[in-house]
Amino acid sequence: MIDIKVPTVGESISEVTLLKWTKKDGDYVERDEVIAELESEKATFEVNAEKAGVLKHGAAEGDTIQIGAVLASIDETAAKPAAEEAKPAEAKPAEQKPAEAKPAEAKPAEQKPAAETKPAAPAADVKATPVASAIIADKKVNPGNITASGVGGKILKDDVLAALNNPGRKPGQELFGRGSRREKMSNLRKTISRRLVEAKNTTAMLTTFNEVDMKPIMDIRNKYKDKFKEGHGVGLGFMSFFAKAVCFGLQEWPAVNAYIDGDELIYHDYCDISIAVSTPRGLTVPVIRNAESLSMAEIEKKVVELAGKARDNKLSMDDLQGGTFTITNGGVFGSLLSTPIINIPQSAILGMHKIEERAVVVNGQIVAKPMMYLALSYDHRIIDGRESVSFLVRVKELLENPEQLLFGKDPMKALLEL
Repeated sequence: MIDIKVPTVGESISEVTLLKWTKKDGDYVERDEVIAELESEKATFEVNAEKAGVLKHGAAEGDTIQIGAVLASIDETAAKPAAEEAKPAEAKPAEQKPAEAKPAEAKPAEQKPAAETKPAAPAADVKATPVASAIIADKKVNPGNITASGVGGKILKDDVLAALNNPGRKPGQELFGRGSRREKMSNLRKTISRRLVEAKNTTAMLTTFNEVDMKPIMDIRNKYKDKFKEGHGVGLGFMSFFAKAVCFGLQEWPAVNAYIDGDELIYHDYCDISIAVSTPRGLTVPVIRNAESLSMAEIEKKVVELAGKARDNKLSMDDLQGGTFTITNGGVFGSLLSTPIINIPQSAILGMHKIEERAVVVNGQIVAKPMMYLALSYDHRIIDGRESVSFLVRVKELLENPEQLLFGKDPMKALLEL
């Protein structure tokens, strides 16, 4: 019998939460097979079986476990149930044939009522009184949005009228309900809460705003997106343009790319760009290392890779540690304007927002332009107003003149050495 202990995942992390078991208690597991998923303050990670054998759980899902504590044990002396594995394998073809045949025969019959629900009349398998059926047909109500109260699940007249009078209410939802529930806060959510409050309380945070005309970038994407996808195997998004622009700005205004460490300032010659990614478990901020040295395609590939890892809870500690500057995109959720909170110990964060056509004045004429508000929150202890505003204006200039992203300068000014 060997013990599987909770591994060390970081210097400052002393406990983790057991999210779920991927193998049941008493299951036979192979060596290196994933048996559980754990969550630390910063990320989720998997635990593998160190030996093959029968698994015995040592904790329940949702439990908080100390680093080094026994998570599970494996009886490596237990025999592999080869006979049991052979039976299902042999039985599968025999079991599948009828199962495969039945859906094939049933599909046309099942699909017909579904097709019949598209017209005004309710589906044949929907139980409803004649009056209710008439109202459903007349008002074109989706029977799936009606809560049936009749015997045997039959839809009554009052059920249809209730659905019509409360179109935004979910089926089965109680009118004027006042229910509530309690949920244990996850370690990740605790860390997010602590760090956001710490950022507000320990930094002299200020936000400056500007707006950028996104038409040049949108024109480039429309013109080259197909060739870009064909050549690089990844889509051409906005993040690569913003990351490149930010890197040039950070190199011109190094204070925006610096930390405060006690009585010292730590400047960085590289740009490790943190990308805020929203996941079902909370906000994570994976890092693109040396973004200043990456091409547009390499940045896009890294963004896709990190977003996929975040969605699947596969981010490692190395993916999350470090970062000298953060970009967050609230525009994907429809945010028009916001004041993002600094990702400490960094000194600044850039907020992207929704692209919206607005009336702007160009050469004395009012024209419609796809505009985006930019917000730069910064720590005023290290970044002065001149630096913050100049950095944001530089980012705006680069985004509105994407050709400058090639080497950070206007081509004609570079030619004339101005």
